[in-house]
Amino acid sequence: MNFFLEVLASGLLAGVMYSLVAIGFVLIYKASGVFNFAQGALVLFGALTFVSLVERGLAPWLAFIVTLAVFVLIAVAIERAVLRPLVNRAPIVLFMATLGLSFILEGAAQLFWGAQVHGLDLGIDDKPLEIGGTMLSQFDLFAAAIAGVLVVSLSLFTQRTRLGLSLRAVADDPLAALAVGIRLPRIWVIVWSLAGFVSLVAGLLWGARLGVQFSLSLVVLKALPVLIIGGFSSIAGAIAGGLLVGSAEKLAEVYAGPFVGGGIENWFPYVLAMVFLLARPAGLFGEPAIERV
Repeated sequence: MNFFLEVLASGLLAGVMYSLVAIGFVLIYKASGVFNFAQGALVLFGALTFVSLVERGLAPWLAFIVTLAVFVLIAVAIERAVLRPLVNRAPIVLFMATLGLSFILEGAAQLFWGAQVHGLDLGIDDKPLEIGGTMLSQFDLFAAAIAGVLVVSLSLFTQRTRLGLSLRAVADDPLAALAVGIRLPRIWVIVWSLAGFVSLVAGLLWGARLGVQFSLSLVVLKALPVLIIGGFSSIAGAIAGGLLVGSAEKLAEVYAGPFVGGGIENWFPYVLAMVFLLARPAGLFGEPAIERV
């Protein structure tokens, strides 16, 4: 029984790491109604910028602030060069624009910081910690705590603040929001800056575990099943989807892997996502699309 609990707990904690990446997708989707393919590039760019600044002698807290400032500048540039010219265009057009942004950001990261692999030490031990007879990773527990704080903060921001309500109005109808006095450029800059902040946090945690390298941008592939299961428009859904994906893939690998040759955790989340697409396309917490005809 203890072994089952350890596998389940490790899966849940791994799912929290997936959720951190998925939250960035949700923020952009809630503000523009488009899937941001550049989220993985943002995760890579943030982690690579931070670790490169630290290696050049900046204090970690100062490197964190400088990286956030860079993300704000990137948000302003994206609003001016991409979002403003494409306002009220078809979602597929904005999706293709974010696809181009992902290559631009990855190229810029390589241009400024190089392509070598960087080690990242956040000062958090990845040693097992016994809780109630179950061994858990201290690093995973720290990541889970960070994700919890982010979820609560962002949920309160989107649900309880005037700016958060404006963000939701822009997602529903950009032109109507503009007509009632909501400043679209300001909303887009803020939400892309928030997505940059979440990407930086996710990049640091994933970079500390896997190393800061260009394959870090591929972590978004694990966030796709999380989004499908939890719902593209729900921050809480991103966490729920991550927990479900993380626990399901670990349990499937341990208990079903020996019967299919192993490696099941690499593709099982996508099978689970396909089941949800057939049974509940909007996800657990997503809002079903309503169209007037």
